[in-house]
Amino acid sequence: MKLINLYINSFRGLSQESWMLAIVMLINRAGSMVLPFLGVYMTDHLRFSLENTGVVLSFFGIGSVLGSWIGGMITDKIGEYKVQYLSLLLSAPLFCLIPFFKTEVGLASIILVQSIISEMFRPANSVAITKYAKPQNITRAFSLNRMAMNLGFSIGPALGGILSAISYEFLFFSNGLGALLAGFMYIGFFWKRNKLAKAKKVKEVIAIKKENSPYRDGKFLIYCVLCMLFSICFFQLLSTLTIFYKDTAKLSQQNIGYILGYSGILIVLLEMGFVQIAEKWFGLAKTVLLGTFICGVSYAMLAFDYSMITLVVSMTLLCVGEIWTLPFMATITALRSGANNKGAYMGLNGISFSIAFIVTPYIGTKLAENFGFNALWIGTGILATIIAIAFYFVVPWMLKDRKNGLEIEEEKYLN
Repeated sequence: MKLINLYINSFRGLSQESWMLAIVMLINRAGSMVLPFLGVYMTDHLRFSLENTGVVLSFFGIGSVLGSWIGGMITDKIGEYKVQYLSLLLSAPLFCLIPFFKTEVGLASIILVQSIISEMFRPANSVAITKYAKPQNITRAFSLNRMAMNLGFSIGPALGGILSAISYEFLFFSNGLGALLAGFMYIGFFWKRNKLAKAKKVKEVIAIKKENSPYRDGKFLIYCVLCMLFSICFFQLLSTLTIFYKDTAKLSQQNIGYILGYSGILIVLLEMGFVQIAEKWFGLAKTVLLGTFICGVSYAMLAFDYSMITLVVSMTLLCVGEIWTLPFMATITALRSGANNKGAYMGLNGISFSIAFIVTPYIGTKLAENFGFNALWIGTGILATIIAIAFYFVVPWMLKDRKNGLEIEEEKYLN
């Protein structure tokens, strides 16, 4: 009964704006059904070679890096409201244009542009979360948004599989419709709220000193490098782990789908409750220490056994580790930033994840090919443990001299 009450209480106290941001994210990510099928679309429908398909797909990662940087920069200049609705509304026609590009160069170009536009949404969305969340609920607001994102990513591929069986063109047009719907919902809900927030800001007479760029913030750059290294460990989930399941553990595609689906459902069910536990008992430094270490353990144990029970336990631990790292990393970034450069900070932190997304498949497959999966998993566990210890010391060191407008008890977060 206590666990049920804890879970229910984890959703209480969140602002209406936090809920709407999560709903917009759910619709947007549920509509993001193109990406899982782009590779199949290029090899099966356009008859691209595997090598050319990989090159074209890499432009999505490049676009996500550029989009995070541009989105963070312009968010601080024109505000998160404009960046979010422009990203959503401009993504819609770009999705619809993709089927008209049939060559490798043409498709790579449109995917690059589409990725830049769509990824501009993320730093602006993160700034909006910090803007509308109650100070004491900021991590839970990020968690709610992530839960919506995971739920959307679970729904999207299922819808994409149905739609792509009908027509790839229909898949792209449906993706555009999802972005358009999310954009109109966002504008409808936040239009008046944004005007009121701007009017309030104009009335307030505050002497705001010029704030430093995150690219010249040495402590934050060290933190972002740690985030990137953690992401290289974690993102094995999206590349080498599924190859390991198929080639070494000898799982069928159906069973691989079941395990990945289980992870999505588990995060949706557990995230808010586990974040509540971490906020109540740990604090930021201990939480990211535990989360990163648990992720490392989840991979390292695969070097010793890969029975189905071990695979399920490993995935369970990976989900818990993810819950105790990713939303708290966003909170740490918000705490380090100032009142007028949150977009730039969120953008730079997003770049660290995007770079990891690009390099992880190459690093993971190369290590597995040359040294075997056992060495990869043990190495991942060791690296994650080192990163966990580094987080434990770097996070308090970085946050103890922070100067921002979030009214949060310092001891709660640094201990």
